[in-house]
Amino acid sequence: MRDLPPLARFPGIVARDLRDVTADPAALDSAGFWAVAVDFEGRTVCARFGDVRRTGAPPDTGAGTAARAARWRGPEPDAWTSSMDSAAYQAGVRTIREHIAAGDVYQVNLCRVLHAPLPPGPGGERPDIDALAAVLALGNPAPYAGTIRLPAHGVEIATASPELFLRRDGSTVESGPIKGTAPTAGGFLPKDRAENVMIVDLVRNDLGRVCATGTVTVPALCAVEPHPGLVHLVSTVRGELRAGAGWPQLLAAAFPPGSVTGAPKAAALRMIGELETALRGPYCGALGWVDADRRTAALAVGIRTFWIGRDAADRPELRFGTGAGITWGSDPAGEWAETELKARRLLAVASQAHHDSGRSLR
Repeated sequence: MRDLPPLARFPGIVARDLRDVTADPAALDSAGFWAVAVDFEGRTVCARFGDVRRTGAPPDTGAGTAARAARWRGPEPDAWTSSMDSAAYQAGVRTIREHIAAGDVYQVNLCRVLHAPLPPGPGGERPDIDALAAVLALGNPAPYAGTIRLPAHGVEIATASPELFLRRDGSTVESGPIKGTAPTAGGFLPKDRAENVMIVDLVRNDLGRVCATGTVTVPALCAVEPHPGLVHLVSTVRGELRAGAGWPQLLAAAFPPGSVTGAPKAAALRMIGELETALRGPYCGALGWVDADRRTAALAVGIRTFWIGRDAADRPELRFGTGAGITWGSDPAGEWAETELKARRLLAVASQAHHDSGRSLR
């Protein structure tokens, strides 16, 4: 089955004509337009494209999107399997609470990865992640949506991310951490605001490592932001990069995103490694674009993200991650339910079952 041509697509931007691929983030300070994908575990792919078209249009919802979406063949709605079932996930929540009680950590983001066999596309062609991106644009539009299709480099990712990891305009950098998820604005718990404030402090510290002293501010704290099927608490952290700081220093300071790790970050990462049973891959990593010529960029946190991988028999499967931030105030059953809430709509959209079937993930 022949590989599909390289492509990157973001709101108002379509990039083709692949010129270069590197794992070195220093390339992002050179020249050209780059699509960037960083796995949670740190694998970095920076792809420079020569043909970059800026439509200036809002998220992609026109006739061309519908035509692309028609090429998608998703998994069966009941074919999804989770790397952790409800019992295992809730046991993990209880373990984290024990470590919080012992003073080892304050908050940990606990995640699981879902996967389902992926049928061929129309006419038996290779499944196209860009077709899924069109389905997502129609069924679950998101402010930081993006697609990177580099099959020869093992990158086939589509995100409907609501969360800004890093925006850059010259020396100004900004992050938009999300913490707090509920079905409606009236459904937030006290622990949601506490968790958001905790992660804002973490992001302030991260950016403070690479920004000029005294420039890191919080223009917005715990703003309520609606998204399809749920609402989030979103904050904004902003700073000015110090002289000589480029993309290698910025990513070293800020990655992985604080909202999908925990606090303190190093302790949270150790617990994630001990408790999670599958690598996150693109989930909770970073996905977006860098225009080195204009010194602008927008990278999303890789949540609400699908990617095509392969099982042990080299068969294609669609993968998706979901998780929740665990604090002392967390209820194990409630946190499992939050992961289900985050996943339910998007799994239905990707499986082209555009209604809540009421099925629980296995």
